[in-house]
Amino acid sequence: MAEVIDLDDGNFEEEASEGVVILDFWAPWCGPCRLQHEIIDQVAEKVGDRAKVARVNVDDSASVAGRFGIQSIPTLIVLKDGEEVSRHVGVTDGQVLLKEIEEAVAV
Repeated sequence: MAEVIDLDDGNFEEEASEGVVILDFWAPWCGPCRLQHEIIDQVAEKVGDRAKVARVNVDDSASVAGRFGIQSIPTLIVLKDGEEVSRHVGVTDGQVLLKEIEEAVAV
């Protein structure tokens, strides 16, 4: 299974500036975020090394959350070489995320 990595203000630039990355913005107190975690784990398993799958705790990484204007969680953002390709607010189905990752990889 591919690993879901934790990103924060310290490692974000290094980990998310190249290739395709899906970001799961969440917080430990968020119930829907726990549901999304299960989906993100499944997505990571299916994408393997074609894309990075990462979580960003908004409580611990205010700078990254602010950079993307996160106002509601969970928010999922697909990046391609550091640029936002798509965004979903609320629990999002894994098939939708996989499709967007595959589209970003193909470009």
